[in-house]
Amino acid sequence: MSNRYHPLRLVVVTLAQAQAFVAAHHRHHAPSIGHRWSHAVWDESRACLVGVAMVGRPVARGLDHRRVVEVTRLATDGTWNACSMLYAAAARAAHALGYFAVLTYTLDEESGASLRAAGWWGVREAVASRAWNCPARPRETPSLGAKTRWVRLLREYPEELPPEAASEQQEPPMLALMGGAL
Repeated sequence: MSNRYHPLRLVVVTLAQAQAFVAAHHRHHAPSIGHRWSHAVWDESRACLVGVAMVGRPVARGLDHRRVVEVTRLATDGTWNACSMLYAAAARAAHALGYFAVLTYTLDEESGASLRAAGWWGVREAVASRAWNCPARPRETPSLGAKTRWVRLLREYPEELPPEAASEQQEPPMLALMGGAL
């Protein structure tokens, strides 16, 4: 029997655990500062984490952070199927939490095989190569080249949501069902 396949399972990890794994294993980025959630793949036979995904608000300001989440970092140690498992789990979790889409970006020279295997579709050169440095906010991060935007649509996208301020003032549905406020 080949050692290529290991019994893998999904686990929840803290922000600190995800950041430590990304710092040790990501090829070209530092860990994200924050997240909405992070999950990981645990290899039962080796008793260790073999990959993590950090999911957060979309980095692009123009995207609706109430409807869409972004896999901001994904890193593995090279274990077969770990990337696809993490991307698929991110989409399932986002759907369960009520999001309408989940997206991520890869460098154009990366194949995206794991994303296609998890049911995502990509648009090559969706994001042009550019530096993020500007006088108001100087950065030393070099441009890594053009990127492919990958998207997994999760449900029908409604035309309108309640205004953000109004949705924060409403009673949570469960409290309304129980007939009272806090």
